[in-house]
Amino acid sequence: MKLHELQPAAGSRKVRNRVGRGLGSGNGKTAGRGMKGQNSRSGGGVRTGFEGGQMPIYRRLPKRGFKNVWAKTFAEVNVETLNRFEDGTTVDPVVLVESGILKNVQDGIRILGNGELTKKLTVRANGFTKSAEEKITAAGGKVEVI
Repeated sequence: MKLHELQPAAGSRKVRNRVGRGLGSGNGKTAGRGMKGQNSRSGGGVRTGFEGGQMPIYRRLPKRGFKNVWAKTFAEVNVETLNRFEDGTTVDPVVLVESGILKNVQDGIRILGNGELTKKLTVRANGFTKSAEEKITAAGGKVEVI
C-alpha cells in the first residue's frame, strides 16, 4: 500500500441525500415529504408526545409520590475503605477522589460505619453515622464536619 492509495474503508462514509433536486433523483418535487398535510409544510410536525389531540398518555396515567428537587445526594464511603491511607493522614473529599475511592463527589460525602478502622486518621466529610464516628475516634483519629 502506498500513500496515494489510502482511502476510507468501504461503507464508512455515507453520501448525504440531496432532496428536491429533480424528478430523476427519486426525491425531487415534494422532496420525500408527500403531498399535503402538517408534515409536508415547513415548520410542520408535532411536539414529542402529541397524540393528535387525544389526551396524551402522560396525562391519562395517575401521578404518584413526591420528588424533592432540593434533595441532596451524598457519596457514601465505608470506614473500612479508609484503611488504605497511612497513619496521620487527613482524609477529605479531594484526597478520596485522587486515591480513586470516589469518582464524583455529588453534594458531599457521608462516612458510613461498615467494617473496622485500624489507622489513626483525621476525616473531614459532610456527614458521619454514629457508628462511623465512634470507630474513627476509637482508632485514635478525629472527625471534622465540613
